[in-house]
Order: sequence, then structure tokens, then C-alpha cells
Amino acid sequence: MIRIAILASGSGTNAENIMEYFKNNNLINVVQVLSNNKDAKVLERANRLRASSIIFSKDDFYASEEVLKNLKSNVDYIILAGFLWKIPANIIEAFPNKIINIHPALLPKYGGKGMYGMNVHKAVIENKEKESGITIHYVNENYDEGAIIFQKSIEVSPSDTAEDVAQKIHELEHNYFPKIIEKVILENG
Repeated sequence: MIRIAILASGSGTNAENIMEYFKNNNLINVVQVLSNNKDAKVLERANRLRASSIIFSKDDFYASEEVLKNLKSNVDYIILAGFLWKIPANIIEAFPNKIINIHPALLPKYGGKGMYGMNVHKAVIENKEKESGITIHYVNENYDEGAIIFQKSIEVSPSDTAEDVAQKIHELEHNYFPKIIEKVILENG
């Protein structure tokens, strides 16, 4: 059984979608949801779906080995689903090509520090882009610069608002993220 941990900071709709997708899977199982935000709605979603949840502090993540030790002893892959902190080098080194993130734009456009959620969609609209999309990629030491695994685009019409783009992106995320995670895991073990 391949064990997944999901790291999330917010509402957790992508995390919930991933947990639902794998709940009856005999090969892949979401065993933990970790959050840096004690008020994150993702923790309620994890509880409802009977996934173990852990809350950690900045010190646990960056200044100690606490989070790393937990991950190394309990999981094989780490999935970032709306997790806003940069992953420290010790975790990246312990999980080479086993940390996967989804970004709500077609990288390398609209990536980097501060480019998440509505910030991305507003920038897409402000720059009058004709398309946007999702990028699923491996995580490295820099925000949104890991090797790209998968991209899917959507059309942005001149009348679209940032909220319209967000809705289109959300549909792509829910449709593709769990399937691509599964494909990567089954191909790489």
C-alpha cells in the first residue's frame, strides 16, 4: 500500500477530492492530512473522511525534525493541496520526486511567492490572458519551479472575471489532480 500525506493550509476542497478518490483504492491510501493552520477547514474534512490530521507550527516545520520524522515514518508521497509554505530542503531531500503540487496557472507564468489562489486569477485577468490552466509538478527548493508533470489549459474569455477563471480552474483541479497523482504513483511506485 502506497501511503499519501496531504499538506493543506485552507478550505481543503482539493484535499477532500483526493481523499474521496482514493478511499476505496487497494493500492494507494491517504493516511494523513497535515496543516499549518489550526483553523483550516481541511481538518474538518479529514476528520469526516477518517483521515488522521496533524497541526504543526512554523518551528516544527523549519527549525526541528518533527514534521520530517513523522512523514518519513508514515508516508511514501506528499501531496500539496493549497499549502502555502515553502517546503524545507530536508523534506525535499527525504522525498525526491515524491512531493507533488498543483498550481492554478500554466507555469512558468504566474508562479512564485505570493502567487496562489485569487492572486493568480486576478493577474491572469489584469494581463488579458487568452488562456490559463493548471500545472501539476514536482516540488523542489523554489516555489513553482519543479519539473512539470502535467498541464491542462482553459480558455479565458474577455468577459471572464477572476471568479470565473477560479471556477474553471477549480473544475480542472478536481477532474485531473487525483488521476495524475495516481498515474505518477503507479508508474514510479
